[in-house]
Amino acid sequence: MGRKLIKLTKAYEKQLGEMIDEWKADQEANHTNRSPGAIFKNDYHDFDFYLEHLELKEPTDGKVPDSVFFLLDEERDRLLGAVDIRHYLNDFLYREGGHIGDGIRPSERRKGYATEMIRLALDECRKLGIECVLMVCDKDNVGSAKSIINNGGILENEFMGSEGVIEQRYWIPLGSCGENAADPERIAGEGRNA
Repeated sequence: MGRKLIKLTKAYEKQLGEMIDEWKADQEANHTNRSPGAIFKNDYHDFDFYLEHLELKEPTDGKVPDSVFFLLDEERDRLLGAVDIRHYLNDFLYREGGHIGDGIRPSERRKGYATEMIRLALDECRKLGIECVLMVCDKDNVGSAKSIINNGGILENEFMGSEGVIEQRYWIPLGSCGENAADPERIAGEGRNA
């Protein structure tokens, strides 16, 4: 027993509620970000609606299909965090969002779970045929950047995001990275400047 990514089912309704309540209290108190946004877009109290609308099956309103997974600690039967995998990039995701949005609940941060969750999410990306994964994080989110780098992330650049925060774009090569992705060799050779 250990930790694994799961799809949300009715069996985890109570665990989801506990995690979301904890996370929202932290967001209110400390103004922390809402990543992954997919788990916060609907009210979990209407669990059937929440479950039905957690993932996007078809592209709509400028959004792409996605898959949402939760990191489960099997021994404690506790949800530790969540990851949202976008199946491909549109213009906005290419610039700011990336393939993966992830987050660990406040009480479980700084324990290495984000690195583990991203590693598991990359396996899901491989299943989707994504060969070069883009991840984006706020520059001041050192823990997030570290978990991306620990999974092979290579910094392409920094930019001012639409929220007025400096963001960093990282590429994680899983296969041959095409023209739409940064060339890992070129980036590593240029000192990873912005």
